[in-house]
Amino acid sequence: MLTLSTSILISFIVPMTIMLITTMLSKKLTNDREKSSPFECGFDPKSSARMPFSLRFFLIAVIFLIFDVEIALILPIVIIMKTSNIVMWTLSTMFFIMVLLGGLYYEWNWGALQWAD
Repeated sequence: MLTLSTSILISFIVPMTIMLITTMLSKKLTNDREKSSPFECGFDPKSSARMPFSLRFFLIAVIFLIFDVEIALILPIVIIMKTSNIVMWTLSTMFFIMVLLGGLYYEWNWGALQWAD
């Protein structure tokens, strides 16, 4: 019973001592104002929170994410080519790619892909 209580006491004292030593050694004497201020995605948190945001940038980012997900959907098509019917595989792949190209043409036609006016 004595060895159990000794080992429990040691298991509490040793980590607490190590944590105390590391906190004392890691303290810096000078605090840098820039390092202690929060960093929020490149925006200065001390200025106005109502900064103008480019809606065109947001639209381009959403279009990029949509086409990125569609690339992830195209990758398994190549893998299942050997195990599926080649005619159905070709028809479904061509249909999917035509839908993608139709969406790209639609976005291009409406001018959503143009950054500057």
